[in-house]
Amino acid sequence: MIERLTRREFAKLASGATASLLPWSVWAQGTVAPLLAKPIPRSGERMPAVGLGTASVYDTGDETTRRKAGQVVTALVAGGGRLIDTASTYGDAESVIGDIVAAGALRDKVFIATKLEAPDADELKRSLARLKTAKLDLLQLHNVRDPNQSLARFREWQRAGICRYVGVTSTFHGDFPAVEAVLRRETPDFLQIDYSLDDREAEKRLLPLASETRTAVLTALPFGRGRLFRAVRGKDLPDWAKEFGAQSWAQFFLKFLLGDERVTAVIPGTADAGHMTDNLGAGRARLPDAAVRKRMVAFVEAL
Repeated sequence: MIERLTRREFAKLASGATASLLPWSVWAQGTVAPLLAKPIPRSGERMPAVGLGTASVYDTGDETTRRKAGQVVTALVAGGGRLIDTASTYGDAESVIGDIVAAGALRDKVFIATKLEAPDADELKRSLARLKTAKLDLLQLHNVRDPNQSLARFREWQRAGICRYVGVTSTFHGDFPAVEAVLRRETPDFLQIDYSLDDREAEKRLLPLASETRTAVLTALPFGRGRLFRAVRGKDLPDWAKEFGAQSWAQFFLKFLLGDERVTAVIPGTADAGHMTDNLGAGRARLPDAAVRKRMVAFVEAL
């Protein structure tokens, strides 16, 4: 467990992020395009389309991790983002995020999503304690494998006000049949899936069903576990990327996903405040239309 931060300590940790952020006055003056927000189908609530994933980046609660987390969360909020996705099994990630959010008095500025391995009350209590909150915005069942999985307990917690939305997740193609069955029968509010420009299996199998069931979609691993960056290492962005406002490879890859109207938000993980700010840029300016998205697929497949 990491030690509790005071607000003064949080401000000190977060101050290192300012070099990678535009000044607050610039945001206030409206000189930067607002971050795209997409509606959550089941409620109509609008969700800023670029969030933060915490898998494999905040596993340990050491001082360096805490400092980076403070800077990244500062960058997220300063740039108009809200969604932070974590899980009970991501090492110390829940504790790191909970400490940063509490110390910065940011709870009303962020949308906190976490995941449980099972509908277990003790696991839920532990997550709430780590995240230092009495209510979650989204509670997800992690990596669904059983086609007969019930979300009844999650719905009970939702009715009790412990979470506003419930969802399911999967990043394993072999489990997609189980996810499809649960999606049809349980109609969760959210579905989190592995979806990237070079891995579009979910696009064929799960996105049409999510649209049918009015389920919001979060895309985990949007950079293909780093494969996309490795594929374009040393290459310049194509000139036609300017047509939809992509200013970096990260924005190129994220805009492809956001160009799909069925995708509610992307949640790339990062421990770098500059990368967080760059990722947020994917939710500004234009998005690629269907024809351009096909061109993007052909471009990556030709690498």
